[in-house]
Amino acid sequence: MSAAGPPAGGLVVVDKPGGLTSHDVVARVRRLAGTRKVGHAGTLDPMATGVLVVGVGRATRLLGHLTLTEKAYDATVRLGAGTTTDDAEGDLLEPVPTAGLDAAAVAAAAQAFVGDIEQRPSSVSAVKVDGRRSYARVRAGEAVELPARPVTVHELTVHDVRRDGDWLDADVTVRCSSGTYVRALARDLGGALGVGGHLTRLRRTAVGPFTLDEARTLGDLAGGFEVLGLDAVARRCFPAVDLDEEAAAAVRHGRALPLTLEQSGPVALVGPAGEFLALYERRGQGAAPVAVFV
Repeated sequence: MSAAGPPAGGLVVVDKPGGLTSHDVVARVRRLAGTRKVGHAGTLDPMATGVLVVGVGRATRLLGHLTLTEKAYDATVRLGAGTTTDDAEGDLLEPVPTAGLDAAAVAAAAQAFVGDIEQRPSSVSAVKVDGRRSYARVRAGEAVELPARPVTVHELTVHDVRRDGDWLDADVTVRCSSGTYVRALARDLGGALGVGGHLTRLRRTAVGPFTLDEARTLGDLAGGFEVLGLDAVARRCFPAVDLDEEAAAAVRHGRALPLTLEQSGPVALVGPAGEFLALYERRGQGAAPVAVFV
């Protein structure tokens, strides 16, 4: 099936394979969609798999406005040593015996990280330090320790703990705010247990309202490329207000409206035929455009 992206645009929920960067996925989608106007929301590391939200055509303008504030992951934490990157791609640090640990101790330690916490991001991350990505500074030989910042971990559940030689591997489910590093959770869980820890598996299962249930592999997309249209995306991601034709005409020209919006954030305005027109927000006694899409 031909791509619905150009010119209308929409979102593709990709099940990213391991070994590819998020930019690699964007490059593949560009070829499949037949347009260079492709972007993504919420970067995944190369070792990670799972949900990557990709915008095509006009939907690339929507990516920065999407309220993808909650994410969910399945992960495996290896206890017994940290690494230089807090995941399996880094060099191992000094191993520490885990013989005294059991599943109950791991589950109890994990609960200390649930709630509003201060988290120090991994030094090999995309956080900028004086205009340069932290990972670029580390690869250039600099010692970087990023300051802690507030994040929210809604859930950190330990499902299975098993011994692999001197290691203790824990399968966990994480539900957290955007900006939370699961690698850092693995590092800090190992630190709390006194044995060090790092991430060996990471699969993102949800980004905002988008889940693995609707994600498609790159192979699936090569066999039949489709997008989730902007009209459907807008209603899923934002509160929506339906307009009559007179108000819709004003919105198409980007005019302010004498419209009372209850929400403080962006609201999707929808025309009489169900077409997504624009994002508006409260401004004074009315509503003004954030971005117009027609």
